[in-house]
Amino acid sequence: MSTVIYPGSFDPITLGHIDIISRASRMFDKVIVAVLKNSTKKPFFSIDERIELIKESLTDIKNIEIDSFDGLLADYVNKKGATTVVRGLRAMSDFEYEFQMALTNKHLNPEVETIFLTSSSEYMYLSSGMVRQVAELGGDITGFVPEIVKNKILEKLFKG
Repeated sequence: MSTVIYPGSFDPITLGHIDIISRASRMFDKVIVAVLKNSTKKPFFSIDERIELIKESLTDIKNIEIDSFDGLLADYVNKKGATTVVRGLRAMSDFEYEFQMALTNKHLNPEVETIFLTSSSEYMYLSSGMVRQVAELGGDITGFVPEIVKNKILEKLFKG
């Protein structure tokens, strides 16, 4: 059974993330969406909130598992019995960072292979940070995130 890990902060999950997950789910028997616990960033949503939003956003994709991890991705991949990581690329600047990460993971765990999926053109500009910024400034984030995620972002920003 082929398993791929799709790591990220998913703070929040966007339609671009869902596009990559959906495409990976057609290529692999199982996709593990691995939410990174990054202590250096101040998250908008808690780990539990992100996991719940991912679950609610991916109800139509059956061959996924949603998990969280901290520490090295190379160790997590090994722990999950996988050998492949998938990463989405939006622009050339993404490639430089992702290529560096892929080589580092390969050095730490020679069994790890990284595959890159280019973003679909309609999501090439989209990032979680951009979604949060547009929402915080009162812009419409329809078309950036699933409706459930949009509602949770607006609830969190404008409650009270």
